[in-house]
Amino acid sequence: MQQATTAPETSFYDYIIVGGGTAGCPLAATLSRNSTVLLLERGGSPYGNPNITNLSTFGAALSDLSPSSPSQRFVSEDGVLSARARVLGGASCLNAGFYSRAATQYALDAGWDGGLANESYGWVEKVVAFEPPVREWQSAVRDGLVEAGVVPYNGFTYDHISGTKVGGTIFDTDGRRHTAADLLRYADPDGLTVLLHATVHKILFRIKGEPRPKAHGVVFRDASGVKHRAYLKPGTKNEVIITAGALGSPQLLMLSGLGPAGHLKAHNITVVLDQPLIGQGMSDNPMNAVFVPSPVPVEVSLIEVVGITPFGSYIEAASGENFAGQSSPVDFGMFSPKIGQLSTVPPKQRTPEAIAKAVETMSALNPAVFQGGFLLEKVMGPLSTGHLELRTRNPNDNPSVTFNYFKKPEDLQRCVDGIRVIERIIESKAFSKFKLDYLTVPALLNMTASFPVNLLPKHANASTSLEQFCKDTVMTIWHYHGGCQVGKVVDHDYKVLGVDGLRVIDGSTFNYSPGTNPQATVMMLGRYMGVRILSERLASDESK
Repeated sequence: MQQATTAPETSFYDYIIVGGGTAGCPLAATLSRNSTVLLLERGGSPYGNPNITNLSTFGAALSDLSPSSPSQRFVSEDGVLSARARVLGGASCLNAGFYSRAATQYALDAGWDGGLANESYGWVEKVVAFEPPVREWQSAVRDGLVEAGVVPYNGFTYDHISGTKVGGTIFDTDGRRHTAADLLRYADPDGLTVLLHATVHKILFRIKGEPRPKAHGVVFRDASGVKHRAYLKPGTKNEVIITAGALGSPQLLMLSGLGPAGHLKAHNITVVLDQPLIGQGMSDNPMNAVFVPSPVPVEVSLIEVVGITPFGSYIEAASGENFAGQSSPVDFGMFSPKIGQLSTVPPKQRTPEAIAKAVETMSALNPAVFQGGFLLEKVMGPLSTGHLELRTRNPNDNPSVTFNYFKKPEDLQRCVDGIRVIERIIESKAFSKFKLDYLTVPALLNMTASFPVNLLPKHANASTSLEQFCKDTVMTIWHYHGGCQVGKVVDHDYKVLGVDGLRVIDGSTFNYSPGTNPQATVMMLGRYMGVRILSERLASDESK
């Protein structure tokens, strides 16, 4: 790794990869084995940052709003606060660590070769995936899921199988995170150049003398604002590959002149290709969670167990005595207002003032209140979609994105059904040790409307109130995707339709989120497509 400030003004490579994230790192590592690769990452290194590495400090990176933070906060037009990664390793440096493969049917629908997909998952798992410890509280959730009818129990597995299972985690037994950046150890160091704090401003296209626009390089700026150009070496198989994520990839295509012509012209961007589907099909899986105060101490845990229901809802859980280690101020971890997760007011009311007030309320709570855990429900798919547009021509600025949570009634029904399973878990025998007698809850919490997390909704038997609960308490689980979808913006080889020399390989290509949690599949896809691209290159060399 080196800082982009050390890069020459002009350089030449076989492959230029934009975005050193969950897909970009495995892709770069693979391609470097037989070609020269430039990997451009707008953020810094994940190494030596305890906020990224330690399970016990989960959330610290997401609550860091400084310009050098590995996380960049954004707010969707729906009003839900979220984050995008700005660090080598991408969102695998920020997430709650759960590792689980996509369903077999998902891979078939995507047209992936099953054998190569399995090999690619295995390649990833050797470096970053572990079996979680599953201590007492998580075991109670697991057994409660089975008691609630989410069966059979499938034990520990990376596979996506209906029922209840223990999944993988990228946290090792010492609570240390292993990210997609660790996959760069597979790279050939002679074939790979990794530049940090390198922000790509646009893809360069050659238009004259070409049957259609052909990507042949990129313009990027270093931390000092100095402009550099990287070009593809001559060769028909050389390509620019965008792996900048569901916000970054459609945003960069638009900044480079690919997208809806009217929108591009409104931003004074020269149109290279009028492609109205870039930025369409944006989705974010809605997450709704319930806090369950515990009468006894519970372990600090992130996601370890999942219930894969037959009706399209995934049930997961996270716990903690103080949610951030004993030495830190008390916090609600992945449900904390510090990281923008404020679900006690409806999305449109989640103003900076409301967030600040919730953080203040949280810091004034009695530490005993934080003893407990969250049961969450995530809607698969989802079916509801929205779109992304540029706000400015600055690649450092967030684009505007609308997800239209629960626009499709099926998504709302899946949420309601998921909350009902959560109710059954809380009422199960298996979970009884970790549930307070409800008469003592108000006494313990000194409950007020300003308590910054949701408890089980009252009158839960009235379905209308559960529907309202889902809409009013929706949060993100950071699984947003779309914007450069297969069949619309890219073909099944992830080549951008209408131009040459350009691919997009990341979560922006997904129509639905893979598995219960997508990171395993995004890493797999980087490796999988790297192998495919190299074999095409070899075949072309042999035919010469």
